[in-house]
Amino acid sequence: MMLSFGEFFSRRSLKKLVKFEELHLSASTLKSLKRIGFEETTPIQEQTIPLGLAGRDIIGQAQTGTGKTAAFGIPLIEKVNTKKKHIQCLVIAPTRELAIQVSEELHKIGYDKHVHVLAVFGGQDISRQIRALKKMPSIIVGTPGRLLDHINRGTIKLSNIHTVVLDEADEMLNMGFIDDIEAILEKIPEKRQTLLFSATMPEKIRQIAIKFMHNPETVKTKSREMTVPQIEQYFVKVDEREKFDALTRLLDYQSPDLAIVFGRTKRRVDELSEALSIRGYTAEGIHGDLSQAKRLSVLRKFKEGSIDVLVATDVAARGLDISGVTHVYNFDIPQDPESYVHRIGRTGRAGKTGMAITFVVPREMGYLRVVEETTKKRMKRMQVPSLAEAIEGQQRIIIDKIINTIEENDLTLYRKAAEQLLQEQDSISIVSAALKLLTKEPDNTPVKISYEVPLPVKRDKMTKSGGKKEPQKRRGRRVNKFTGRSNNKAKS
Repeated sequence: MMLSFGEFFSRRSLKKLVKFEELHLSASTLKSLKRIGFEETTPIQEQTIPLGLAGRDIIGQAQTGTGKTAAFGIPLIEKVNTKKKHIQCLVIAPTRELAIQVSEELHKIGYDKHVHVLAVFGGQDISRQIRALKKMPSIIVGTPGRLLDHINRGTIKLSNIHTVVLDEADEMLNMGFIDDIEAILEKIPEKRQTLLFSATMPEKIRQIAIKFMHNPETVKTKSREMTVPQIEQYFVKVDEREKFDALTRLLDYQSPDLAIVFGRTKRRVDELSEALSIRGYTAEGIHGDLSQAKRLSVLRKFKEGSIDVLVATDVAARGLDISGVTHVYNFDIPQDPESYVHRIGRTGRAGKTGMAITFVVPREMGYLRVVEETTKKRMKRMQVPSLAEAIEGQQRIIIDKIINTIEENDLTLYRKAAEQLLQEQDSISIVSAALKLLTKEPDNTPVKISYEVPLPVKRDKMTKSGGKKEPQKRRGRRVNKFTGRSNNKAKS
């Protein structure tokens, strides 16, 4: 189904969900939730928060991006007694990135209650963490290895902990942290509340639940909720060498407030972020080869809005919790549906709408069908905007800014110059010239984007090709339909 751009922006499907005011939360927590823009619960929050407040042990099976941090975070904040100066809650997370992001969200939720949250993780000076621990935080969020180190040193006392959260337990299993987790849980008082969250439920995770939890209540989001109805999903069928110009046309036309572009490889991320910068976008990349300090710096700039486009690999973006992302662009379609769900879960959060657009080369259409089967949602095909439509998209932003300036500012000091200009030129020419000066016109500066071989055509559910091998296309000289220039192996 091909959509016009008018239909594309007008269609929205929002499911009515429970508001946080209906969950009988404290005034301070509601005030904090309102400040960060949380109005309606997600399915995992709607089911988990009441159970958490009631003190029940919980097994939550949910993907990243479903709002599970707030699902366990709100009951944690509600249960903290700020008059008691000792550690009351412990959250165990698989990676330092996730530990930092969970602690940041808990800080926001507990801001008006003045809850002190501290993140501890490897790679950071332990003496600095010890000094911070002496200030008696109420909630500790940490990675298993560093937590165990502090426990063995006696710098983290577990005797007063009443709630433990295991976040992304399956990831901790994959990373070999199960022994550390068991060692930590064995040292915490048995009379406690335990909340375990995991995207999948391997046998080892079930064994931990049996051993360390008391009659846990299971909360499971259905597969149809994995992508949440607030995310509108589209695909663009495009040749590999025309992807980048298609991306820039979409960025120009849609003008997203905050966008994440996903690439399949580290090289792809580096080349895309550099190419976008050359074309005039404020973009930076993030992947596993960057130092921890660099990754945190890029994420901070993205959250603050000084970067409009974040380019990332799947590994680097796992566990990211960034509010305000309006668009996700899958420059390369992921090889498995779970990665797709993780990617698009960066947008459409906290009841807000989001948009996910996936570029697919003809040979990869089978992968798109598998994603659709997994998410139980058919993607709509989108046409790449023309040059005129891309310019129109930029003009739309400038017109909005001009109208806002007229409505919200005193223009007295500028009227004399405007009147003089109107005596010399006609009004249409003046406004047209102003729009041309202010509009970011599409840039065709040559950039280097290496050719990536498409994913292999699968013979099972992926295609119905009758087992015949699809012939390889020759990589000769071609003309890019967006720019009119010829392409070679390393140019886009």
